[in-house]
Amino acid sequence: MCASNIKFIDPFTDFGFKHIFGREENKRFLISFLNDLLELESEIVDLEYRNLEKLGLSPTDRKAIYDIYCTDSRGDKFIVELQRSPQKYFKDRSIYYTTFPIQEQSEKGDWDYRLDRVYFIGILEFSFDDRYLIKAQIKDENNDLFYDKLTYYYIQIKNFQKGENELSNHLDYWLWYLKNLAKAKEIPKTLQKDKILSEAFNVAKFLQLSKDEQFEYQMDLKARLDYQNILNFAKESSFRAGEEKGKKENQVEIVKTSLQNGLPIELIAKITGLSVEEVNQITIL
Repeated sequence: MCASNIKFIDPFTDFGFKHIFGREENKRFLISFLNDLLELESEIVDLEYRNLEKLGLSPTDRKAIYDIYCTDSRGDKFIVELQRSPQKYFKDRSIYYTTFPIQEQSEKGDWDYRLDRVYFIGILEFSFDDRYLIKAQIKDENNDLFYDKLTYYYIQIKNFQKGENELSNHLDYWLWYLKNLAKAKEIPKTLQKDKILSEAFNVAKFLQLSKDEQFEYQMDLKARLDYQNILNFAKESSFRAGEEKGKKENQVEIVKTSLQNGLPIELIAKITGLSVEEVNQITIL
């Protein structure tokens, strides 16, 4: 993509997401987004960004590397993950990731096992179903909340279909921002009136980046586009393979039916477009 065509950076790139939400100087955006999403009894006032790499209990354990990991003044932990490509076991991965902030709360000596809250937020470019927002917690057999300190949110951004004039709350503003930022040419009038969203648009302007940041973003964007092209090619190739398989299965059925009705092999070959040798092969199946 030509730099002159870029107005705002894409938040679904690693650079874009971390530039907007993962920097100390921009953490007001993450605080606003989390407060809108999580519906906490008391709002997050401040956040501390933490080490993104989490090691297992032993050197041989698999580690976790988060996109964003932070805590608030109460000690609550927040993992925010951006996932662009479909991942079969993403729910498993999200649960695995939350085990690390749980484990790190253990204390030596006389500890009563009290835990701080852990929140996992997955922002996805693929979907499990037709909802745009899923909230998951541990419930009992009566569907009553069993444990309130472990919560998962999955934002399936492709399923968010609200237009600019349909946005009804501040979370809607953020979701519209995430979905439409990369292709926006200007700040929508509805969001211009909102101070925090207006600032988030300005921070995301490509021309506001330094030359080094522009280069880093373009390399990240190129990698994203290259991956999408590879994915599209794989899907197309798979579809063609499926078509060829379907065509072959159809030809086999025609040959078998024709033989059962006593048609000569030469005529069957002409009907199906197969060679006589291929028809004879099918008769052996």
